[in-house]
This record gives sequence, structure tokens and C-alpha cells, in this order.
Amino acid sequence: MTRLETDARGTEKRRPLSPHLQVYRPMLTMAMSIAHRITGAALYVGMLLLAWFLVAVSAGRGAYDGAAYCLNSIPGKGVLFAFTWAFFHHFLGGIRHVIWDTGHGFEPKEREFLAHATLYGGIALTAAAWVVAYLFS
Repeated sequence: MTRLETDARGTEKRRPLSPHLQVYRPMLTMAMSIAHRITGAALYVGMLLLAWFLVAVSAGRGAYDGAAYCLNSIPGKGVLFAFTWAFFHHFLGGIRHVIWDTGHGFEPKEREFLAHATLYGGIALTAAAWVVAYLFS
């Protein structure tokens, strides 16, 4: 694919375009990259939720009771569960990127292993964190 551009002298030149999603077939590593970006944004929103809760704790009993009521509701627990998964998924994705920064893990089988480890590891760590939280609450 090319794009037609005009330079400073008015001469038209054809410039190649970078291949985009329509050129590549979907792969797990592509999905993990997209999920890493989405979980990063979700963590930002989750930090706002955490800040709200901490402000409510410091504001007094009434504010705390309202925040606790919201977070202990079924939708609130769903949001907390999603936040926990986003944290672990993003954390493991960061470890994957650190491994790549060392120059390792670029072979096809290694990339697939790291993508699966990020996906299933995030799910397993989230489940483990919630089981531990319920056992000790």
C-alpha cells in the first residue's frame, strides 16, 4: 500500500504505508499486546477508585460506610475483580517486556509461551488472590 504525498517543490511521491491490522492475521501475541494497553488504562481508572476509597476512609465513618457499601455490592466486587485481573495481567505483561528487553524470548515458540504465561498466569494469580482474600476475611 502506498500513499501519495507532495514534497516542498510540489513533486508527488508515493510513500509506503506501514502494514496495519488488515494485513496481519490475528495472533495471541497481538491480543496480549492490545490487552496490555487496555489493562494499563484500566489500572489508571482503578487507581482513581482506590484514591476515592482512601479519601472516604479519611473523611469519616459516613463516607467510609458509603464506599464500603459500593465496593461490597455485587457490581462493586465485579469491578474489584476486574481491577485485580488487570493488575496481574499488566504486571506479567511487564515481565514479558523485561524479558524481551534482555534480548530473549523472540523465537516463535518462546513468544507463544510468554503470551500463554501472561494470559493464564494473570487468571491464576487473580483467582489465588481472591481465594486468599476470602479465606482471611
